[in-house]
Amino acid sequence: MTLIIDCHGHFTTEPQYHHDYRKAQVAFAEGKGARPEYPGIPNEELSEIIAANQLKMQQERGSDVTIISPRASGMGHHVGDADVAGEWARVSNDNIKRIFDMYPENFAGVCQLPQTVEGDLAPVIAELERCVDEGFVGCNLNPDPSGGKWSAPPIYDPWWDPLWQAMVRLDVPAMIHVSGSCERCLHTTGAHYINGDTAVFMQLIQGDLFERHPDLRLIIPHGGGAAPYHWGRYRGLSMMLGKPTLAEHLMGNLYFDTCVYHQAGIETLFKVVDRKNILFGSELLGAVKATDPETGHPFDDTKRYIDKLPLDEATRHAVFEGNARRVYPKLDARLKSQDR
Repeated sequence: MTLIIDCHGHFTTEPQYHHDYRKAQVAFAEGKGARPEYPGIPNEELSEIIAANQLKMQQERGSDVTIISPRASGMGHHVGDADVAGEWARVSNDNIKRIFDMYPENFAGVCQLPQTVEGDLAPVIAELERCVDEGFVGCNLNPDPSGGKWSAPPIYDPWWDPLWQAMVRLDVPAMIHVSGSCERCLHTTGAHYINGDTAVFMQLIQGDLFERHPDLRLIIPHGGGAAPYHWGRYRGLSMMLGKPTLAEHLMGNLYFDTCVYHQAGIETLFKVVDRKNILFGSELLGAVKATDPETGHPFDDTKRYIDKLPLDEATRHAVFEGNARRVYPKLDARLKSQDR
């Protein structure tokens, strides 16, 4: 029986005092207050929050395991220095560890990295190492810590190499995921997220990242941004830049999730992208918490769209389980330890 593994979930049901702490921390970073102390979420309250939200939706929508990470828009890498970023990442990641420890059969953890606009990767790598030691199976990587100004080097630049080397050494993938936008013209979830996904896909075409790091694995969420829907453009640009075909150049190391919120979009994704490069994801309790009046179902109930596709059993298994276990080997080991 195929396990339904959702590769893209977030802890977006934090209590208000968690957000109050972050506001006070941002104020401290801006010189407007004292350094706050994180109050902590009591175990009983955290368990109740997850049971009433993420776990309940898992059961209602028919998934078995969610790879969960901190709220992506809340990572806020454009705020504060390395100390603030490090403290916020630790607090956020520790909550994720508690969730997958409380519900080990339902959740696995992906960590937030303490990236900053200044860009020192040493504390980023240290937090990644700490989290992998604590049982996390991957990380979220922000290609634009500036929050919409795109001041960081493109991800094919050797500046990023120490992080890629650490990921390969630790055998964990990264989901490419920007955080909140600080630009008025870029709506966070409707523009900045999709722009970030698309920009990184083009950066990968321009560079030679996977040639230099052949064991690196990256996931671009939200269905790959605009890439699958303009595949001919990117195939042509790759040729014009003297690069190999997309299949040779990128798709041995790059994966897309299924966080596409309508049937036609999912159908296009599956027509364009090889099944081995697609991982089921729903962005559980993420960007679009509304019901589609045309279907009567939530927009982000993405399993329904996939279930309507005429997939053979091998493809269905790959998209719902096999690809995730291959891309996240530490998840595979975690599931095997549970005899799954």
